[in-house]
Amino acid sequence: MPNPANKIRNWLKENRVAGVHLVQKMVQENSTRGNESGTQAVVIEKCRQLGLLLDIWEIGDNELKNHPAYFCDRESFEGNPNLVAVLKGTGGGKSMILNGHIDIVPVGDEASWTYDPFSGHIEEGKLYGRGATDMKGGNAALLLAIEAIIASGIKLKGDIIFQSVIEEESGGAGTLAAVLRGYQADGAIIPEPTNMKIFPRQQGSMWFRITVPGKAAHGGTRYEGISAIEKSVQVIQGLQQLEKRRNERIEDPLYKGIPIPIPINIGKISSGEWPSSVPDTAIIEGRMGIAPGETMESAQFEMETCLKELNEQDAWLRENPLKLEWFGARWLPGSLESDHPLMINLIDSFKEITGETPVIEASPWGTDGGILSNVGDTPVVVFGPGVTKVAHDANEYIVLEEMFTASEVIALTLLKWCGIQGND
Repeated sequence: MPNPANKIRNWLKENRVAGVHLVQKMVQENSTRGNESGTQAVVIEKCRQLGLLLDIWEIGDNELKNHPAYFCDRESFEGNPNLVAVLKGTGGGKSMILNGHIDIVPVGDEASWTYDPFSGHIEEGKLYGRGATDMKGGNAALLLAIEAIIASGIKLKGDIIFQSVIEEESGGAGTLAAVLRGYQADGAIIPEPTNMKIFPRQQGSMWFRITVPGKAAHGGTRYEGISAIEKSVQVIQGLQQLEKRRNERIEDPLYKGIPIPIPINIGKISSGEWPSSVPDTAIIEGRMGIAPGETMESAQFEMETCLKELNEQDAWLRENPLKLEWFGARWLPGSLESDHPLMINLIDSFKEITGETPVIEASPWGTDGGILSNVGDTPVVVFGPGVTKVAHDANEYIVLEEMFTASEVIALTLLKWCGIQGND
């Protein structure tokens, strides 16, 4: 009887052209926020061809919006559905969620792109386009792994639950909706662009807004006013010190290669209306990283305490305190033990396919893994093709060879995790 792993490998080799065509079609569809339906249609059609059991629905009901983990500023999800497609097992095996997000970030300055961001242009083994790495290449790897199993005639004991969700880039409402719809499993893999590293821990994050007060005056007599911009400099310096203190506590060896494990990033500043006026208000918006195992509430308390100390140290701010708001998206942190069976399974599969030992690190960014693990009680590991540094950047690309290797690793992991019927 042919070795199931060899059957998977041979099928992937023989169907590379079709696999490239699949990811190319996905990338050629613009699935920025509010436009996810086009790429979802490509994925839905593929799942129908595979004979999977489909669940397609529009998210946004009251159960979702009233859930404590729901943080989303999107007004309507109409016309852009979530998708879950299930390959039922024969029974007696462990189940696996394969979770990928279909939404992508905006293109940015198109002049920075060498090729049209939705061209799916292929050159020297790389496929270019917005979302190619984050994370349509990973999604295609999942679908190819499932198809390789089906086409090879392999019957698994456990269920495979493939999820193509919206809203990951804006806080994870799509994955949360899938959890609340009842989708849980014995394990989950998210093929974010880890550069083929394995991430058992995922950083969380949340967005904040700080309003810095000043006092308006004419620029010619600026000494009669209080510049909100100058006060903002003090605030930013305070946040930098807070970031330093928080990161000095991180002792997890999986963060060893990451210079700042849980950054506090200032992403936006707005202030002033006239060059000859002292600005009376400044708005600072940013992202606060949350360590695996840390609660959102404790991180919020640290930020609040930091700002209170800044108020107390400054005569103006004592009488006119800083205002802190938590707004927009947030991502729950996630953590999986390094010796969890899912980790061991994936590591062994990686070694068997590549002949190398995988690099194991903590994720430098948030994923939907925190929702699956914390809300859905499903162990999660993040592993996928794609270079992290090109995600969200111009000329984003996926290395096609890496995509197929990831697919083979994931397929072998599924065989081991779910169990093969008649292979006892």
